[in-house]
Amino acid sequence: MSSMEYSEESKTYGLTKSPFVISSKATTSDFLIEENLSIQENLSPYKNEEYNKMKETIKSRHTKMISMATGLGTGLLVGLGHSIRIAGIGGTLLGYGLISIMIILCFFASAELVVAFPRLPGGFNSYGKKFIHPSVGFTISWLFCINWEIILPLELVTASMTIKYWNNNISPSIFVAIFYSLILAISFFGARGFAEAEFWFNLSKILMVTGFIILGGLIISGVVGANKSDYLQDCSRFWKSPGSFNTNNNIFKSIASTLVNSCFACGGVEFVALSCAEQSKKNLVKSIKNAGYQVIIRMVLLFLLSITVIGFLVPYTSPELLGSNSKNAIHASPYVIAIASNGIKIVPHIINAVILIAVLSVANSAMYSSSRTLNSLSQQGFAPKFFKKLDSNGIPVRCMVVSALIGLLSFIAEYNDQEKVFIFLLSISGLSTIFNWAMICIAHIRFRTAMKAQCKSLEELGYKSPTGVLGSYIAIIINVLILVLGFWVSLFPLNNDGKASFVNLSSNYLAVAVGIVLYFGHKIATKNWTFYIKADKIDVDGDRDVYALIINDADVNLSKNNKKIIQADNTRTYV
Repeated sequence: MSSMEYSEESKTYGLTKSPFVISSKATTSDFLIEENLSIQENLSPYKNEEYNKMKETIKSRHTKMISMATGLGTGLLVGLGHSIRIAGIGGTLLGYGLISIMIILCFFASAELVVAFPRLPGGFNSYGKKFIHPSVGFTISWLFCINWEIILPLELVTASMTIKYWNNNISPSIFVAIFYSLILAISFFGARGFAEAEFWFNLSKILMVTGFIILGGLIISGVVGANKSDYLQDCSRFWKSPGSFNTNNNIFKSIASTLVNSCFACGGVEFVALSCAEQSKKNLVKSIKNAGYQVIIRMVLLFLLSITVIGFLVPYTSPELLGSNSKNAIHASPYVIAIASNGIKIVPHIINAVILIAVLSVANSAMYSSSRTLNSLSQQGFAPKFFKKLDSNGIPVRCMVVSALIGLLSFIAEYNDQEKVFIFLLSISGLSTIFNWAMICIAHIRFRTAMKAQCKSLEELGYKSPTGVLGSYIAIIINVLILVLGFWVSLFPLNNDGKASFVNLSSNYLAVAVGIVLYFGHKIATKNWTFYIKADKIDVDGDRDVYALIINDADVNLSKNNKKIIQADNTRTYV
């Protein structure tokens, strides 16, 4: 940096671990500014050469689509029917509405950390270790990994069951083999294969839900459908009779149950943070901001608006809804029921096809997530070094082999008690999504606390959460509320006449016991009995991308064609 001059009259910008001085006489070749912040370069991390092999193949368009619809699967498209049946459409909207607020707040927190630390192994899986405590990172990351390892075979079985809508005579194992081979083929194209497949999978889901909302609106308006006269007479009749809330159940408990169920339908936004190491770093700030808008659209359009439309078309008393114990409850999806019950024949087949695509999308996400999380665990020292290795294309092949082997569990599709097997396996880690959301928000608060304790300016951040730490506190409160209400509903389920059911509790909350074992097991193994990292000891500089402000100086003519990166230790500073 010979072109940079230092003088007593220079302005100091504390942007690196050791604050540096920028002279008012610096030349234009020293700076690159765009929209008040610099553009990131595709730099490699200073540590962890093995992790450095990961290729930045996930583009901005992939990031937008991942944030909008990845993870949107049977939890919403099929499981929504169960929520409507037990709580009514009003209770379901309240549950999903509260979760939507929490997810948006959680995304803002994760977005700030992603932009500041875009190259941490496993994205948010490293936040627990870096900002809270290694034992927390170890516990949450392993629960998350186990959860997605189990979801892969579960979704493959679900996909084979979806085929029964058209043909009930062919063995499910045949379709399991086909779908299993498809997911494996996609996975061996690495992050590019995952992202490209998700782009088209998610696009089909978005088009289906958008088309459903439009068609549903036409049915409600009495324009199309076999029940046009009924809707012209009173389009909101199901909101009046049987009503918007299921009064046959305890209303508060039914809403609480919906709140828990909606968590598993709304997951997926964390994939933006999980895949950050393989995202293109060009215009990352702009890409993350756009992804934030997509998350809001996802929650309002894909979830709340489509649920509202269903409320006009399907009463909670419908015998076809999931969990109604009726022989008619075969196809389960309220989206299919809403259209089919109005005499429109071809559209339900299209919707069921998209549901199949959605299931395969979640299986694809599970393959990607489980393998990257296992690799991240190894990078952090939480799993054997054997899984740290990447091939020349930056793909964690060894981790993918593990996921593929666990995926073979899907071939129990013809086993009569398959559901019991998967319920037990999922109970081990089923709450990991809620734990992850809480951990991300706690990590965000700890990061901000550390920045303040170490006299770091928030102006160093390329992206700041618009809701700040207050949003993270609110999200944590909602997460705790979900866990408390979930415990209550699991111990005293709706269908048990107010009696305690420890069997039901263990199937839903075994993950808590597993988490406790993992947490204290790590403490015993490491002999580290502290419970958190002090704010002034948190390494906020290592692996962080630091952004400089525009230098408001008439003597400096800034050019977008020139750039300079100032490096200090493990910090990258862009000005």
